[in-house]
Amino acid sequence: MILWLKKWTVWEYLPWWLANVPVYTFYSWFALRARHLFFFSNVNPAIPLGGAVGESKHDILKLVPDLIKPKTVLVLPDMTFENVRAAMQAIGLDFPVVAKPDVGERGFLVQKFTAEGPLRQHLERYPVPFLIQEFLTHPLELSVLFHRFPDNGRFGVSSICIKEFLSVTGDGRSSIRQLMAVRPRAAFQLERFEQENPGLLDRIPESGEAVLLEPIGNHIRGTKFLNGNHLIEPALEAVFEQVCRQIDGVLYGRFDLKCASLEDLLKGSFQVMELNGILAEPAHVYDPQYGVLRAYRDFYRHWQILFDLHKAQRNRGIRPTSHRAAWQFVQGYFRYKKDLESR
Repeated sequence: MILWLKKWTVWEYLPWWLANVPVYTFYSWFALRARHLFFFSNVNPAIPLGGAVGESKHDILKLVPDLIKPKTVLVLPDMTFENVRAAMQAIGLDFPVVAKPDVGERGFLVQKFTAEGPLRQHLERYPVPFLIQEFLTHPLELSVLFHRFPDNGRFGVSSICIKEFLSVTGDGRSSIRQLMAVRPRAAFQLERFEQENPGLLDRIPESGEAVLLEPIGNHIRGTKFLNGNHLIEPALEAVFEQVCRQIDGVLYGRFDLKCASLEDLLKGSFQVMELNGILAEPAHVYDPQYGVLRAYRDFYRHWQILFDLHKAQRNRGIRPTSHRAAWQFVQGYFRYKKDLESR
């Protein structure tokens, strides 16, 4: 009962479609002003629909400088597993790895694998393009949201989110299942763990032993998002501006990255797992201490940035995707998603 109340009363845990009701209003206001439902699609002309839905992670990752990308293999549905392993070996990619659909969102079907057998089964069950990416062991994972204006060169980092992975600490008596049950963030994940990793739940950790439950830094999978905006300073913005100016056709996006330390981040020593497009959220707002009113204020500010970027692009003669072409693309994505979820 308590979990049910938290799910429907605590903003951080609300279903995404409900939490975003005010955001729909913001979007509608700016779409009305732009007189185009897909006005944002000209902000990132290098990405279909600007990266709203249905974009290829692999195609976007190709835009990122090689020096900051992890080893990655694109697996197509007609590839045999032997060919998959050969492609991995050709670039020195070995286990552990992360597999993620080339087209997908919100951590759907993203999973870490430490051996061939489970990876083979996963790929066979879901015969769609997948990315197989090296599992980065750097201790810090962050999301960094940026924007840059094409007309005056103005650049900014507007959101930094620090991710705290789902874990429990043993007391020497309780099972992992019991430890998860008394923590709301972990308790929301119990049903998923019962299906995916029931053997883990019966283990009794030693007193003081920290057990990492989820290595994937996604909010829907229990990761806590913390506000890292205090890290935004000219030196950090200079690092990301140098990277972003090497990425043609992308004016707004969010890097999901890992690094060894904040010092390394300021030196430009990090690796980008994904680059998300125009619907990339300012993830710092999901910090439990941030507050819902401040969160919606920041959502509005980011839609304002998108609208201003749209206008700057129109002034350069870069127009949004037509309604017809955009709608066909969106329909194709939702057919793909429905088919994938039914497997």
